[in-house]
Amino acid sequence: MNAKTLLITGGAGFIGSALIRHLIKTTDYQVINIDKLTYAGNLASLAQVVDHQRYHFIQADIADATRMQQLFADYRPAAILHLAAESHVDRSIDGPAAFVQTNLIGTYTLLEAARSYWTTLRGSEQRQFRFQHISTDEVFGTLGEHGLFSEASPYQPNSPYSATKAGSDHLVRAWHHTYGLPVLVTNCSNNYGPYQFPEKLIPLMILNGLAGKSLPVYGDGQHIRDWLYVEDHVRALQLILEQGRPGETYNIGGQNERTNLEVVNQICSTLDSLQPTTSGRTYRELIQFVTDRPGHDVRYAIDASKIRRELGWQPREDFDSGLQKTVQWYLDNHDWCKQIQNGHYQQQRLGLQELGL
Repeated sequence: MNAKTLLITGGAGFIGSALIRHLIKTTDYQVINIDKLTYAGNLASLAQVVDHQRYHFIQADIADATRMQQLFADYRPAAILHLAAESHVDRSIDGPAAFVQTNLIGTYTLLEAARSYWTTLRGSEQRQFRFQHISTDEVFGTLGEHGLFSEASPYQPNSPYSATKAGSDHLVRAWHHTYGLPVLVTNCSNNYGPYQFPEKLIPLMILNGLAGKSLPVYGDGQHIRDWLYVEDHVRALQLILEQGRPGETYNIGGQNERTNLEVVNQICSTLDSLQPTTSGRTYRELIQFVTDRPGHDVRYAIDASKIRRELGWQPREDFDSGLQKTVQWYLDNHDWCKQIQNGHYQQQRLGLQELGL
């Protein structure tokens, strides 16, 4: 086993690419990025590390059992951090099959490949191996006006996305309790920050606003989310990998509860300050309320006291500072945004497939 090699699935996605940039910048890990490059995977998000000697990209489907077993055998990692997932609720409503395939079948395939590899390890190498599974607070369903999701909260998923993520969490726990595989599970609140795919709320509002398009808000905009800056999240993931207890679950949240309407209004105010419209109108005039989506959970909020207490993690950004950095990043990175909006970033996937990679 190579004690400094990590396999990371979904490393071309939003959180995965942030994790890889963080690990290459701040540690001496060798990072093997495994990503299928679906619509949400973008190698441009890894431009900072693409030529680094400790980074290597492999285009592969986590549901391909033969390929996954071969990658474990080839790289003999100290851990796998599993972030690959279909994650957009609206897409899960329109086409749940892809979510079942990736989130459930893919996780099962990885667990079996990891278990097969883990059983070949001996002594301290076997004890030190970790399977770290990154999940979401949406598996817990919806909260009332009060209270927080803790690690002991019951699972009550309400969308095909959250149901498949809940199922994957259960699979990971079962492989720990049945087979002894040393796993770590994390459930995070809503992430935001640079390089996020623009179907998500915050980048969608920023880019729509800059383009003078409407800012669609579901229902009355009173759905509440707990917002976590992505760089705070990936610091927590590294800390859990290195110091977390096998078999444990850790909630990661920013303690930044906002209604969707509050978030959109704050984005508008930030844009008004950083890049006022040429017409002199405010961005808030673009807000448009639209029909609510089915199964839309009212409120999520995370109790992150366990990771704070046991591992000493604290977020460095509050919502005001994190949102300011996020809006500024989108203003400063028109080329990245343009590639997403015109679909050119998807040519990377097609080009790699033509090369047989």
